[in-house]
Amino acid sequence: MRAVLRTVNRVLTGLAGLVLLGIGGAVLAVGFDAPAPSWWVHQGPHDVLLSNAERTRWRDAGWWWPVVIAALAVLLLLALWWLVAVVRRRRLTEVLVDTGDGEGASLRGRALEDVLAGEADRVDGVERAGVRLTGRRDAPAARVRLLLAPHVDPGTALHDLTTRALAHARQSAHLTSLPAEVQLRGVKHGAERVS
Repeated sequence: MRAVLRTVNRVLTGLAGLVLLGIGGAVLAVGFDAPAPSWWVHQGPHDVLLSNAERTRWRDAGWWWPVVIAALAVLLLLALWWLVAVVRRRRLTEVLVDTGDGEGASLRGRALEDVLAGEADRVDGVERAGVRLTGRRDAPAARVRLLLAPHVDPGTALHDLTTRALAHARQSAHLTSLPAEVQLRGVKHGAERVS
């Protein structure tokens, strides 16, 4: 379902971009004195968007400006809601665990994140670990951030994380796979003096 929503979102965003690009290009072309069709709003570079008659037609009606402002405010709120929905990374709230009896159980995503982070913290040389689960409840994925001590080999830390913490989480939740994206960063430290 999310793939369909993502596809619809991309198609609608692309169409909106094409419409805005077309309108902007047409206004720019007319501004440079290109011939405009008879139905177009602007007829030349010195034409205005709204004439005095069009601009002042509803001035005496007390309902006009509040309606315009309310409609623009609703459009702004919808645009902000859409932007937050697109940009926000979704956190997995629960993981579906196969119990083997055909029923299944639900494991809180935050609990699995905490266990994974705790076990990743115990890997040699890891100063701090953060885990976030994404994906679907029947096919979760992990985003892991590790802050490594200066003396640690990143390859060894990644191997230990994969073979210990991620393997234990996958086995305990009876998952067929647990793909992980791991971000490794080193602790900032001062230079050591060598004599």
